[in-house]
Amino acid sequence: MPSQRHSHLVEAIDVIKSLGLPAKLQTDLCGNVLLALCSLKPDSSWSQITNEWIRIHDILQFLKDNYNIFYAENTRENIRRDALHNFRNAAIIEDNGKATNSPNYRYRLTEECLILLQSKGAPEWAEKLEAFNGSHQSLIQIYTSKADRLKMPVKINSQDFTFSPGKHNQLQKAILEEFAPRFAPGSECLYVGDTRLKNLYINEQKLQQLGFQISVHDKMPDIVLYQEDKNWLFFIEAVTSVGPMNPKRILEINELTQSVSAGKIFITAFPNIETYRRFLVTLAWETEVWIANTPEHLIHLNGDKFFGPRQ
Repeated sequence: MPSQRHSHLVEAIDVIKSLGLPAKLQTDLCGNVLLALCSLKPDSSWSQITNEWIRIHDILQFLKDNYNIFYAENTRENIRRDALHNFRNAAIIEDNGKATNSPNYRYRLTEECLILLQSKGAPEWAEKLEAFNGSHQSLIQIYTSKADRLKMPVKINSQDFTFSPGKHNQLQKAILEEFAPRFAPGSECLYVGDTRLKNLYINEQKLQQLGFQISVHDKMPDIVLYQEDKNWLFFIEAVTSVGPMNPKRILEINELTQSVSAGKIFITAFPNIETYRRFLVTLAWETEVWIANTPEHLIHLNGDKFFGPRQ
Protein backbone atom coordinates (compact mmCIF):
# COMPACT_ATOMS: atom_id res chain seq x y z
CA MET A 1 0.00 0.00 0.00
CA PRO A 2 1.35 3.48 -0.80
CA SER A 3 2.11 5.73 2.14
CA GLN A 4 0.11 8.69 0.83
CA ARG A 5 -3.28 9.03 -0.77
CA HIS A 6 -3.50 9.68 -4.50
CA SER A 7 -5.78 12.52 -5.58
CA HIS A 8 -8.71 10.36 -6.69
CA LEU A 9 -8.66 8.51 -3.38
CA VAL A 10 -8.91 11.83 -1.51
CA GLU A 11 -11.88 12.73 -3.73
CA ALA A 12 -13.52 9.32 -3.19
CA ILE A 13 -13.27 9.65 0.58
CA ASP A 14 -14.75 13.16 0.27
CA VAL A 15 -17.66 11.64 -1.68
CA ILE A 16 -18.26 9.10 1.08
CA LYS A 17 -18.21 11.89 3.67
CA SER A 18 -20.48 14.09 1.54
CA LEU A 19 -23.04 11.28 1.32
CA GLY A 20 -23.30 11.31 5.10
CA LEU A 21 -21.76 7.91 5.68
CA PRO A 22 -20.17 7.39 9.12
CA ALA A 23 -16.51 7.99 9.89
CA LYS A 24 -15.78 4.25 9.97
CA LEU A 25 -16.44 4.21 6.19
CA GLN A 26 -14.28 7.24 5.42
CA THR A 27 -11.24 4.99 5.00
CA ASP A 28 -8.72 4.20 2.30
CA LEU A 29 -10.29 0.76 1.86
CA CYS A 30 -13.77 2.15 1.21
CA GLY A 31 -12.40 4.93 -0.98
CA ASN A 32 -10.44 2.49 -3.12
CA VAL A 33 -13.41 0.18 -3.45
CA LEU A 34 -15.52 3.12 -4.61
CA LEU A 35 -12.92 4.01 -7.25
CA ALA A 36 -13.05 0.46 -8.58
CA LEU A 37 -16.86 0.47 -8.61
CA CYS A 38 -16.66 3.67 -10.68
CA SER A 39 -13.87 2.27 -12.87
CA LEU A 40 -12.13 5.61 -12.28
CA LYS A 41 -8.55 5.40 -13.52
CA PRO A 42 -5.77 7.83 -12.47
CA ASP A 43 -5.89 9.72 -15.76
CA SER A 44 -9.71 9.78 -16.02
CA SER A 45 -12.26 12.23 -14.68
CA TRP A 46 -15.38 11.62 -12.64
CA SER A 47 -17.50 12.56 -15.65
CA GLN A 48 -16.23 9.38 -17.35
CA ILE A 49 -17.16 6.89 -14.65
CA THR A 50 -19.42 3.91 -15.37
CA ASN A 51 -21.46 1.44 -13.34
CA GLU A 52 -20.68 -1.89 -14.93
CA TRP A 53 -21.40 -5.03 -12.90
CA ILE A 54 -18.19 -6.21 -11.18
CA ARG A 55 -17.05 -8.91 -8.75
CA ILE A 56 -14.81 -8.48 -5.73
CA HIS A 57 -12.05 -10.14 -7.74
CA ASP A 58 -12.50 -7.40 -10.38
CA ILE A 59 -12.14 -4.75 -7.67
CA LEU A 60 -8.84 -6.25 -6.53
CA GLN A 61 -7.58 -6.51 -10.10
CA PHE A 62 -8.61 -2.95 -10.98
CA LEU A 63 -6.75 -1.48 -8.00
CA LYS A 64 -3.67 -3.56 -8.72
CA ASP A 65 -3.58 -2.70 -12.43
CA ASN A 66 -4.41 1.00 -12.16
CA TYR A 67 -3.17 2.19 -8.77
CA ASN A 68 -0.53 -0.38 -7.86
CA ILE A 69 -2.58 -1.17 -4.74
CA PHE A 70 -2.52 -4.77 -3.64
CA TYR A 71 -5.20 -6.36 -1.50
CA ALA A 72 -4.75 -10.09 -0.95
CA GLU A 73 -7.44 -12.49 -2.14
CA ASN A 74 -8.10 -13.45 1.47
CA THR A 75 -9.28 -9.87 2.19
CA ARG A 76 -12.42 -10.41 0.09
CA GLU A 77 -14.62 -10.93 3.13
CA ASN A 78 -13.29 -7.72 4.71
CA ILE A 79 -14.08 -5.80 1.52
CA ARG A 80 -17.56 -7.31 1.39
CA ARG A 81 -18.29 -6.65 5.06
CA ASP A 82 -16.55 -3.30 5.61
CA ALA A 83 -17.27 -1.58 2.29
CA LEU A 84 -19.72 -3.25 -0.06
CA HIS A 85 -22.29 -4.29 2.54
CA ASN A 86 -22.45 -0.73 3.90
CA PHE A 87 -22.55 0.83 0.43
CA ARG A 88 -25.47 -1.43 -0.47
CA ASN A 89 -27.36 -0.56 2.72
CA ALA A 90 -26.90 3.13 1.85
CA ALA A 91 -28.30 2.64 -1.70
CA ILE A 92 -24.97 3.68 -3.21
CA ILE A 93 -24.62 0.31 -4.91
CA GLU A 94 -26.85 -2.65 -5.64
CA ASP A 95 -26.13 -6.32 -6.23
CA ASN A 96 -27.51 -8.58 -8.93
CA GLY A 97 -29.47 -10.82 -6.55
CA LYS A 98 -27.28 -13.89 -6.93
CA ALA A 99 -26.07 -15.91 -3.96
CA THR A 100 -22.95 -14.37 -2.41
CA ASN A 101 -21.02 -17.60 -2.97
CA SER A 102 -21.95 -17.65 -6.65
CA PRO A 103 -19.20 -16.85 -9.18
CA ASN A 104 -21.81 -14.66 -10.91
CA TYR A 105 -22.45 -12.42 -7.87
CA ARG A 106 -21.74 -8.81 -8.80
CA TYR A 107 -22.16 -5.19 -7.67
CA ARG A 108 -22.60 -1.84 -9.39
CA LEU A 109 -23.38 1.79 -8.56
CA THR A 110 -27.09 2.56 -8.51
CA GLU A 111 -28.21 4.70 -11.44
CA GLU A 112 -28.97 7.59 -9.08
CA CYS A 113 -25.51 7.46 -7.53
CA LEU A 114 -23.85 7.16 -10.95
CA ILE A 115 -25.53 10.36 -12.16
CA LEU A 116 -24.48 12.17 -8.99
CA LEU A 117 -20.85 11.05 -9.06
CA GLN A 118 -20.46 11.93 -12.73
CA SER A 119 -20.90 15.55 -11.64
CA LYS A 120 -18.09 15.40 -9.04
CA GLY A 121 -15.82 18.41 -9.61
CA ALA A 122 -18.35 20.12 -11.88
CA PRO A 123 -20.32 23.31 -11.02
CA GLU A 124 -23.54 21.33 -10.60
CA TRP A 125 -22.04 18.95 -8.00
CA ALA A 126 -23.33 20.83 -4.95
CA GLU A 127 -26.85 21.09 -6.35
CA LYS A 128 -27.01 17.42 -7.33
CA LEU A 129 -25.50 16.35 -4.01
CA GLU A 130 -28.16 18.28 -2.12
CA ALA A 131 -30.90 16.67 -4.23
CA PHE A 132 -29.42 13.20 -3.77
CA ASN A 133 -29.08 13.57 -0.02
CA GLY A 134 -32.61 14.94 0.13
CA SER A 135 -33.96 11.77 -1.47
CA HIS A 136 -31.46 9.39 0.15
CA GLN A 137 -33.83 7.81 2.65
CA SER A 138 -36.43 7.11 -0.02
CA LEU A 139 -33.72 5.60 -2.24
CA ILE A 140 -32.69 3.31 0.61
CA GLN A 141 -36.31 2.19 0.95
CA ILE A 142 -36.62 1.63 -2.80
CA TYR A 143 -33.52 -0.53 -3.03
CA THR A 144 -34.35 -2.40 0.17
CA SER A 145 -37.83 -3.12 -1.16
CA LYS A 146 -36.32 -4.26 -4.45
CA ALA A 147 -34.11 -6.74 -2.60
CA ASP A 148 -37.01 -7.87 -0.42
CA ARG A 149 -39.15 -8.64 -3.47
CA LEU A 150 -36.53 -11.14 -4.62
CA LYS A 151 -36.48 -13.03 -1.33
CA MET A 152 -38.09 -16.46 -1.00
CA PRO A 153 -40.55 -17.16 1.82
CA VAL A 154 -39.80 -20.35 3.74
CA LYS A 155 -41.27 -22.09 6.78
CA ILE A 156 -38.76 -23.14 9.45
CA ASN A 157 -40.42 -25.01 12.32
CA SER A 158 -43.74 -23.39 11.35
CA GLN A 159 -42.21 -19.90 11.57
CA ASP A 160 -42.00 -17.55 8.60
CA PHE A 161 -38.54 -16.66 7.30
CA THR A 162 -37.12 -15.50 3.99
CA PHE A 163 -34.17 -16.80 2.03
CA SER A 164 -32.03 -14.57 -0.13
CA PRO A 165 -32.44 -15.28 -3.86
CA GLY A 166 -30.26 -17.85 -5.57
CA LYS A 167 -30.06 -21.49 -6.59
CA HIS A 168 -28.47 -22.61 -3.33
CA ASN A 169 -31.29 -21.20 -1.25
CA GLN A 170 -33.91 -22.56 -3.66
CA LEU A 171 -32.47 -25.98 -2.94
CA GLN A 172 -32.43 -25.36 0.81
CA LYS A 173 -36.10 -24.34 0.62
CA ALA A 174 -36.86 -27.62 -1.18
CA ILE A 175 -35.02 -29.60 1.52
CA LEU A 176 -37.11 -28.03 4.27
CA GLU A 177 -40.42 -28.22 2.41
CA GLU A 178 -40.06 -31.39 0.31
CA PHE A 179 -37.37 -33.61 1.79
CA ALA A 180 -38.12 -33.17 5.49
CA PRO A 181 -41.83 -34.10 5.42
CA ARG A 182 -41.10 -37.21 3.31
CA PHE A 183 -37.97 -38.61 4.94
CA ALA A 184 -37.74 -36.91 8.33
CA PRO A 185 -41.41 -36.52 9.32
CA GLY A 186 -41.97 -34.54 12.48
CA SER A 187 -38.35 -33.41 12.54
CA GLU A 188 -37.24 -30.06 13.91
CA CYS A 189 -34.80 -27.82 12.07
CA LEU A 190 -31.94 -26.99 14.43
CA TYR A 191 -29.77 -25.06 12.01
CA VAL A 192 -29.99 -23.53 8.55
CA GLY A 193 -27.84 -20.86 6.98
CA ASP A 194 -28.51 -18.34 4.25
CA THR A 195 -26.13 -17.23 1.53
CA ARG A 196 -26.16 -13.74 3.08
CA LEU A 197 -26.89 -14.58 6.72
CA LYS A 198 -24.78 -17.53 7.79
CA ASN A 199 -26.89 -18.42 10.84
CA LEU A 200 -30.38 -17.65 9.58
CA TYR A 201 -31.84 -20.02 12.16
CA ILE A 202 -30.00 -21.81 14.95
CA ASN A 203 -31.35 -23.51 18.07
CA GLU A 204 -28.20 -23.30 20.16
CA GLN A 205 -29.85 -24.64 23.30
CA LYS A 206 -31.01 -27.84 21.59
CA LEU A 207 -27.70 -28.31 19.81
CA GLN A 208 -25.86 -28.02 23.11
CA GLN A 209 -28.23 -30.50 24.73
CA LEU A 210 -27.43 -32.97 21.94
CA GLY A 211 -23.69 -32.49 22.49
CA PHE A 212 -22.70 -30.17 19.64
CA GLN A 213 -19.56 -28.08 19.83
CA ILE A 214 -21.34 -25.12 18.31
CA SER A 215 -18.49 -22.62 18.58
CA VAL A 216 -17.23 -23.64 15.11
CA HIS A 217 -20.07 -22.44 12.91
CA ASP A 218 -18.00 -22.53 9.73
CA LYS A 219 -18.01 -26.34 9.88
CA MET A 220 -21.77 -26.67 10.24
CA PRO A 221 -23.55 -28.33 7.33
CA ASP A 222 -26.14 -26.30 5.44
CA ILE A 223 -29.09 -27.82 7.30
CA VAL A 224 -29.40 -29.87 10.49
CA LEU A 225 -32.68 -31.67 11.27
CA TYR A 226 -33.50 -33.66 14.41
CA GLN A 227 -36.13 -36.41 14.50
CA GLU A 228 -36.74 -36.88 18.19
CA ASP A 229 -38.87 -40.05 18.07
CA LYS A 230 -35.96 -41.92 16.44
CA ASN A 231 -33.18 -39.82 17.97
CA TRP A 232 -31.78 -39.23 14.49
CA LEU A 233 -29.83 -36.22 13.28
CA PHE A 234 -29.84 -35.36 9.58
CA PHE A 235 -26.78 -33.47 8.34
CA ILE A 236 -27.63 -32.09 4.90
CA GLU A 237 -25.43 -30.29 2.40
CA ALA A 238 -27.25 -28.42 -0.39
CA VAL A 239 -25.00 -28.67 -3.43
CA THR A 240 -25.39 -26.60 -6.56
CA SER A 241 -21.69 -25.99 -7.21
CA VAL A 242 -19.56 -27.05 -4.21
CA GLY A 243 -19.61 -28.92 -0.91
CA PRO A 244 -20.91 -32.52 -1.15
CA MET A 245 -20.70 -35.10 1.63
CA ASN A 246 -17.23 -36.36 0.76
CA PRO A 247 -14.98 -38.18 3.26
CA LYS A 248 -13.33 -34.93 4.38
CA ARG A 249 -16.71 -33.33 5.09
CA ILE A 250 -17.86 -36.37 7.08
CA LEU A 251 -14.69 -36.16 9.18
CA GLU A 252 -15.27 -32.44 9.89
CA ILE A 253 -18.86 -33.02 11.00
CA ASN A 254 -17.86 -36.00 13.15
CA GLU A 255 -15.25 -33.81 14.85
CA LEU A 256 -17.94 -31.20 15.49
CA THR A 257 -20.25 -33.83 16.99
CA GLN A 258 -17.87 -36.04 18.98
CA SER A 259 -20.12 -35.82 22.04
CA VAL A 260 -23.36 -36.43 20.15
CA SER A 261 -25.00 -39.78 20.87
CA ALA A 262 -27.91 -39.45 18.43
CA GLY A 263 -27.79 -41.43 15.21
CA LYS A 264 -26.16 -39.48 12.39
CA ILE A 265 -27.40 -39.47 8.81
CA PHE A 266 -25.34 -37.68 6.14
CA ILE A 267 -27.17 -36.43 3.07
CA THR A 268 -26.15 -34.53 -0.05
CA ALA A 269 -29.02 -32.75 -1.78
CA PHE A 270 -28.77 -31.82 -5.45
CA PRO A 271 -31.19 -29.79 -7.59
CA ASN A 272 -31.15 -32.33 -10.43
CA ILE A 273 -29.57 -35.54 -11.70
CA GLU A 274 -27.09 -33.64 -13.89
CA THR A 275 -25.52 -31.94 -10.86
CA TYR A 276 -25.47 -35.25 -8.97
CA ARG A 277 -23.52 -36.90 -11.79
CA ARG A 278 -20.82 -34.22 -11.57
CA PHE A 279 -20.15 -35.11 -7.94
CA LEU A 280 -20.84 -38.85 -7.96
CA VAL A 281 -17.22 -40.00 -7.70
CA THR A 282 -16.52 -37.66 -4.75
CA LEU A 283 -19.41 -38.75 -2.52
CA ALA A 284 -18.62 -40.71 0.62
CA TRP A 285 -19.94 -44.20 1.22
CA GLU A 286 -22.49 -44.60 4.03
CA THR A 287 -24.29 -41.43 2.92
CA GLU A 288 -27.57 -40.61 1.20
CA VAL A 289 -28.41 -38.55 -1.90
CA TRP A 290 -31.63 -36.63 -2.46
CA ILE A 291 -32.46 -34.96 -5.79
CA ALA A 292 -34.95 -32.11 -5.60
CA ASN A 293 -36.63 -32.61 -8.96
CA THR A 294 -37.39 -36.25 -8.09
CA PRO A 295 -38.30 -35.63 -4.45
CA GLU A 296 -39.98 -38.99 -3.71
CA HIS A 297 -36.74 -40.98 -3.98
CA LEU A 298 -33.41 -41.38 -2.24
CA ILE A 299 -30.15 -42.82 -3.49
CA HIS A 300 -28.45 -44.93 -0.81
CA LEU A 301 -24.67 -45.23 -0.84
CA ASN A 302 -24.84 -47.64 2.05
CA GLY A 303 -24.09 -51.09 0.69
CA ASP A 304 -26.07 -53.65 2.71
CA LYS A 305 -27.83 -51.07 4.87
CA PHE A 306 -30.61 -48.77 3.76
CA PHE A 307 -31.79 -45.53 5.32
CA GLY A 308 -30.60 -45.00 8.88
CA PRO A 309 -27.60 -44.01 10.92
CA ARG A 310 -24.41 -46.02 10.75
CA GLN A 311 -22.65 -46.90 14.01
